[in-house]
Amino acid sequence: MHSYKHTVNYYETDKMGVTHHSNYVRFMEEARIDFLTSLGWPFDRLEKEGIISPVTAVECRFRSPSTFADTIQIDVSVEEFKGVKLKLNYVMTMNEKVVCEAKSEHCFLNTSGMPIRLQKEFPEFYDCLMAQVGN
Repeated sequence: MHSYKHTVNYYETDKMGVTHHSNYVRFMEEARIDFLTSLGWPFDRLEKEGIISPVTAVECRFRSPSTFADTIQIDVSVEEFKGVKLKLNYVMTMNEKVVCEAKSEHCFLNTSGMPIRLQKEFPEFYDCLMAQVGN
């Protein structure tokens, strides 16, 4: 599991003063990028290697509101990885209270848009992700 912190900006809130729901997907992306960076695979390295990783699914369950200047801790973990699809879990908390529980699913493609077999083409990245399953 990897932890990332995000402080809610004023522009991320709505007229009611709470964090707009659409921003949680952005928070997930920030946390995912930070997670991959912590593993030694930042997005610029992936792109340099010719790997793109589009989002294929997102799911969010909102549990408690957050507001301007709140700090949200986002814990990222790998739910499943079988070499083709990567499924991540996110638990967002504020003062130990769950704000949002979410999931994202990703695939891996080359720059031509064709699926990549990571185990064969990028074994170091494959092994790195496999080591995170269940952590």
